[in-house]
Amino acid sequence: MFLAPRHEEILQIAKEEGRVTVDGLAARFRVTPQTIRKDLNDLCDQRLLTRIHGGALLPSGIENMEYEARRELRAEEKSAIGRAAAELIPDKASLFINIGTTTEAVSDALLDHRELMVITNNINVANRMRVYPAFEVIIASGVVRGSDGGIVGEAAVDFIRQFKVDYAVIGVSAIDEEGALFDFDFREVKVAQAIIANARHVILVSDSSKFDRSAPVRIGHVSQMDTFITDRCPSAAFRAVCGEAGVRLVEACR
Repeated sequence: MFLAPRHEEILQIAKEEGRVTVDGLAARFRVTPQTIRKDLNDLCDQRLLTRIHGGALLPSGIENMEYEARRELRAEEKSAIGRAAAELIPDKASLFINIGTTTEAVSDALLDHRELMVITNNINVANRMRVYPAFEVIIASGVVRGSDGGIVGEAAVDFIRQFKVDYAVIGVSAIDEEGALFDFDFREVKVAQAIIANARHVILVSDSSKFDRSAPVRIGHVSQMDTFITDRCPSAAFRAVCGEAGVRLVEACR
């Protein structure tokens, strides 16, 4: 299910400001307070916001939002990114796909490919692709994270290091203008670093909201990528970093 454009914008404001108010949103969108209250109630029913008197708060930040809810954010952009990534991956390729809602969109777009070997630490990707007899799906061992079905930890890192694949598709939680890439879970970061080190062509997929976010654990730098696919790149500084590093930048929604 896609979020309505106004709902998505309300979430973006809440992320940037920490909270939203009924009166402020009514003025911004030029609608009645009753309309905004309904919007907030709908978002709270989906557990995307927490209602307070006169407005709403992010429950614990968009970065910690339940996985199913995060799938709905920027769903159209993620689908476009997924299709653009799938176009770069030929039939009969081997690839890693790691954790994330955008990497899952890539797996959706790959379903009409043939004879892929897919190695993943994402249970959702494995479940989606395993039913297609044209694919060989290999799932990493390790600790399964209950929040999103991601497999993390040293066992997953050791498993990934057994392979050298044609392509890797990775996602991140935050990007800064200098090109640094970040995530929230150091265990997930270790797996992502192993994936990057063991692929011949690394494709970073991320929607443009990641430029507005922060996360504490550094994965690496965009210069370690071969291709970066996003819906749009809002940062001229980041665009320049990609150019200097020879990273192909693909804007799927332009």
